[in-house]
Parts: sequence; C-alpha cells; structure tokens
Amino acid sequence: MTMRANPIALVLAMCGAALAADNWPQFRGEMGQNRSAARGLPLVFGENRNVVWKTPIHDRGWSSPVIWGNQIWLTTATRDGRQLYALCVDRDTGRIIFDLKLFDVANPQFCHPFNSYASPTPAIEEGRVYVTFGSPGTACLDTATGKVLWQRTDFVCNHFRGAGSSPVLFENLLLMHFDGSDLQYVVALDKQTGRTVWKTNRSIDFRDTGPDGRPQADGDFRKAFSTPVVATVGGRLMMISLGSKACYGYDVRSGEQLWRIENRACHSGSPTPVVGEDAIYVCMGLAQGQLWAIRPGRGLLGDQHVLWRITRNVPTRSSPVLAGDLLFMVDDGGIATCVEAKTGAEVWRQRLKGNYSASPLYADGRIYFCNEHGHVTVVEAAREFRVLAENKFDDGFMASPAVAGKALYLRSRTHLYRIEEPP
Repeated sequence: MTMRANPIALVLAMCGAALAADNWPQFRGEMGQNRSAARGLPLVFGENRNVVWKTPIHDRGWSSPVIWGNQIWLTTATRDGRQLYALCVDRDTGRIIFDLKLFDVANPQFCHPFNSYASPTPAIEEGRVYVTFGSPGTACLDTATGKVLWQRTDFVCNHFRGAGSSPVLFENLLLMHFDGSDLQYVVALDKQTGRTVWKTNRSIDFRDTGPDGRPQADGDFRKAFSTPVVATVGGRLMMISLGSKACYGYDVRSGEQLWRIENRACHSGSPTPVVGEDAIYVCMGLAQGQLWAIRPGRGLLGDQHVLWRITRNVPTRSSPVLAGDLLFMVDDGGIATCVEAKTGAEVWRQRLKGNYSASPLYADGRIYFCNEHGHVTVVEAAREFRVLAENKFDDGFMASPAVAGKALYLRSRTHLYRIEEPP
C-alpha cells in the first residue's frame, strides 16, 4: 500500500466524531433501503447554488459515499484497473484526508466501459472502514490512521463485466457476494480478522439452455451485481440476496440457505432488494426485467409466494425505494413509476429527463432522482405526481446519493459535492 496523505490527516480524522445519528454506513444507507429521516434537506440547488464544497475525485469510480462522524469514504481506480484507491474526505471542509493506494493489479479482469473498477461501495463503522473491489482485493482500514488492518486477495471470481456488489456489516460479520461467470457464492468474513466464517455456493442449476431451449453463453447468464440486505421478515432474521436468475434467503449467522425463488427468463440481477412490512420487493434480472413482491417461505418457492409482478418499466440498474405504502422507481431510460406496495397497482407513471443508474432517495417527504447527465429531479413522495424542483450539475451521476445532517452528498463522475442550504 502507498499513501498520499495530508499532514493534518490525524487531526481532521478524529475531530467531529459525534453525529452518530447522521451516519450513512453502507450502500443505500442504514439497512440498505435508501431512506433517511432527515429534515430540512435542500430542495433547490446546482453548481452555483447551495454547494458547501465541491471536491474533485481523481481517476474513475462509481462507488457511493459512506459517512461516519466527520469522515466520508469512497473508492476510485485508474481506468485500466491497475491501481485501486480508497479516499477519505473531511465532511466539514471537503479536504481530502487520506488518498490510499490499496492494491496494484498486474493483470486486471475485463471491465465493461459502462462500469468501473471501483463500483462497490465501502461499509463503515466506528473506527473501521471496509473496502472491496471484488476479487482483486478487500481491505479493512483504521479510519483514524488509514492503516490496513487486514486484507484478502484470494477470492476467485471472474466478474466478467466488472464487480458491482457492495459489502454489508452485520454484528461481527462482513457479508459479500461473488457472482461471476465462473463461480457464484456468498461469504461472511470475521470483520475483526478478515477470516472466512462461512461460505455458501449459489444452489441454482443454471443449465445450458434458456427457457426457449436455445443454448446460453455462461457469462452474462450467471453473473450478478446486487448487494445483500439483512432484515427480519415473517419473524425470522435473514440475509436477502439477489443473484442471477434467482433470489435467496440465507441464515445470516450460519450461511444456511432458507429459500430460493427463480426467474429463469431474467439474469444478471443488479438492484438491491427492498424490504416491506409484508413482502420483499425484488427486481428480477437484466433482460426482460420484472419487479416481484415475494412472501418468503422455506425451500424452493413457487408462484404461491409471488404476491404480484410488474413487467413494464422496471429498472435493471437502480433500486426501488419504499415510502409508506408506495414504491417509487425509475427505469434505465427515465420512466418513473409509483405503485402500491400491497397490490402492485400503478398509481402514476411519468417520464423524467435522461437515463438512470443511481438509486432514488426518499427523504423529507420527497424522492430525489439523480440521472447520468447531471440532472436531479425532486418529486413529492405522494400519489399525485408533482415535480418540486429540477436541478442541474456539470456532470452525471452513477453513484447513489447519501445523507448526513441536513446535507446531501452527491458523487458525480468527477466530483463529490456537499449540498446544503445555509443556516
């Protein structure tokens, strides 16, 4: 590891360690659902309005920012994937505290130009941040010093199009997906040491042919990009995990598979599952994407466990968000939809500007939609479609937004922003 650290790093890293309620600890925030209880967030903003600071981020990465106390962490990588970095930014000033090269990769795997070599989002807690780039390397860092506490470079997985799944913390475990074209499995690491606590292979038989009987190429039909969610559903704690062609429920402490539900017509799952009061909402697949409302059970689940399906304008990259009894989502081409969570009945459907990869955020009674062209459209989280504001930045958003205090933290392709109204 090499470091490019600011000399006042230790002072900045340790100041302002309060604000625990303002933390954004993983991809899509607390519990991975992209919801925030924050009030007083900015509504109208842009390059020249309500920008507290704007910090350039070198090289290229689509990981979202995570926040703990006064620190913001994210990753980046050279475009050829040979150098992989973790960055720490001071929340108050936007100053870069640490710029750490964690891994040198002699022979990087292929990464699709739409993806990046630094797409997985870190996970953070008091004193430690956990950073992964998929099979090239995973590391645990001390947030006060930037020191590497442990690292793993031994996970075998051909990501085929590049890694995308982010790690999740639960109790003493760091939970990770490895859904490649060659191997597909989920693992739990001891967060203190990095050793493997359990490893469970995906149980689905991918077969050599699709539902139409024609041969399938292994790669795209086996890999996936989704991030797991830990939640209690039906009175049972489980890890909900979307792979290619199937969604799974695992016992989070042992790795035992509890259930599996298949959709063989779809593959390469990317969105994160959304957990409701009575159901799990899962975008099943990349091709012919469908949104399913699932009631978990035991074993191989069938149609009786699917409460409803939506087959039109379902996202394959961004994740839906639940606000009360309504689900909001935007498909890759910019069609935003609101549906009833209990029935799947459409409430409204409207076209927004541009294309979308970032997941919408629910906060302060609003839905924030960030597109790939730099537009942030804010709509009311309600049964009537109403645009509250349309904001514009110089570059587009692949990363999902984060919230801390009364501020939005937005990562564009080139910069990290703190957006907040003046006191």
